Amino acid sequence: MTRTQHDEHASSFGAVAAEYDRARPSYPAGLFDAIEELTGRPLKGSDVLDVGAGTGIATRLLHARGAQVVAVEPSPGMAAQLHRVSPGIPLVRGGGDDLPFHDATADLITYFQAFHWTDPLRSVPEALRVLRPGGALALVWNLKDRSVPWLGEQEARLAAALPNFHYYGDMNVITGALDAHPFEVATRQLRWERRITVEDVITDLRSKSYFAVLDEAVKEPVLAAERAALLEVFPDGRVTEEYRVEATVAVKRG
Repeated sequence: MTRTQHDEHASSFGAVAAEYDRARPSYPAGLFDAIEELTGRPLKGSDVLDVGAGTGIATRLLHARGAQVVAVEPSPGMAAQLHRVSPGIPLVRGGGDDLPFHDATADLITYFQAFHWTDPLRSVPEALRVLRPGGALALVWNLKDRSVPWLGEQEARLAAALPNFHYYGDMNVITGALDAHPFEVATRQLRWERRITVEDVITDLRSKSYFAVLDEAVKEPVLAAERAALLEVFPDGRVTEEYRVEATVAVKRG
């Protein structure tokens, strides 16, 4: 993906914020247990910045664990949806490449499904600047388990139909940006699943950047074909979607 395409995709989410909030997956409780274990501190009472918060799916879960969490979101549309759904959560417009916070003010900075939209040459030093000594940076992705036959087949169909289709790929390449910095890095992987409808799957696809950037006349036939393909596999309209969650937690030394 070129830099222009990257920026176009990154800015596409505002127009699909409602679909994003309605259909994107949540995160299992065990993930937050793992974050506490790897950081060596409870979320309750911690000062947390959830960067690239989107519509607040993970932000609300952090808040529920007792974190003093601030949502940080660059997209006006996504931020507006977050505020509509969770008006009590503090919200700051901004992004990870230039965090609008003072030095050494956060115990934890999180990126849920968002770090790949940053420039690590800027976002990692910014995280180091804002974190307190012993604070941590947590990078999390929900990844559909493409070894499950129907999910692998879906990826193949979308890749064939959409020239701009992309998936997260190898997270180790992205998190390798941490290696040159004073962090102690640990990883954790969890598996979970959710039960949703075929229409939920279609709504989730609408919220993907590779669909959001397309004209309606281009994406609607692809979505219609995908709906038909899913109903062949799941004639009752109920889908089990398998995920693995990959978490990288980097604790600031000193």
